[in-house]
Amino acid sequence: MPDDAAAARAAAEEESAFSHPAVDPDVTAVYGDHPDQVIDFYAPRTDTTLAPLVVVLHGGAWRAPYDRRHITPFVDYLARKGFAVANVEYRRGGDPQIPAQNTGSGSGSGSGPGLGAGAPPAPVAGRWPDTFDDVAAAMDVLPSLVHGALPQADPRRMVLTGHSAGGHLALWAAARHVLPADAPWRTDGPAPLRGVVALAPIADFAVSEKLDVCGNAALQLLGGQDNFAERQPYADPALLLPTGIATTLVQGRADLVVPQAVAESYADAAAKAGEVVGLTLLEDVGHFPLIDPAADACAVVAEEIAQLAW
Repeated sequence: MPDDAAAARAAAEEESAFSHPAVDPDVTAVYGDHPDQVIDFYAPRTDTTLAPLVVVLHGGAWRAPYDRRHITPFVDYLARKGFAVANVEYRRGGDPQIPAQNTGSGSGSGSGPGLGAGAPPAPVAGRWPDTFDDVAAAMDVLPSLVHGALPQADPRRMVLTGHSAGGHLALWAAARHVLPADAPWRTDGPAPLRGVVALAPIADFAVSEKLDVCGNAALQLLGGQDNFAERQPYADPALLLPTGIATTLVQGRADLVVPQAVAESYADAAAKAGEVVGLTLLEDVGHFPLIDPAADACAVVAEEIAQLAW
């Protein structure tokens, strides 16, 4: 259990990240019939003629109460840095009207304001296979959508990023070409990406389950204990290596929601597979400053994206 000072700092970081008002997109496009199958586009707020495209996958432990709106201040921050941004929504698990619990100790949702003692149990994380269906479909249609929705964007310079559960999805989306041969989401070749910047990602399911990350969220995503072993090879980024795509993980050393050990385990797995993955560890930084425009850590994230995009 974290000490009182660590827990208080984590709570303050979370409060800061969620203190910013949501930012409406410039354009919204659909990629399916479900209300969650949408992509919000944000034009660069600078005079850039043709800007790199950053694709954002939000976190929230794959749980319905946490939609793409909570990450829009971060998305707007990237747009103000000169990027074109696509903020992808996808189907998640549980009732969107039921608030998910987040104690700040790693047993909560991994995103969203903490509700404290007496909060209801968190809804089930993710939907199998719908969550994966949506991310795959969104990535496949994105190049054609962006031409009409955001002509200022250059999809030839595309970087994929995501936070927490979204970091998992970003790593997974970049690894579809190394999925098992019978996977419905497998592609013939690697995605046309400049790279991936995964922010405190749930990147190794085995380690995540040992640490009870986000209340067994990865276990729930795969449909429970009876399905975990069978589905893990299709969903766990640590088993989908090497990808051949430039990848950087940004992780706070003081993260109580998705601990540093998860990112380190993924980086170790990549090394064993013959691939070098960047791991940027930030001192005295927890889970939420990575997507908080008011935090210095957010500037580090933007720089990591810029190094790949430009």
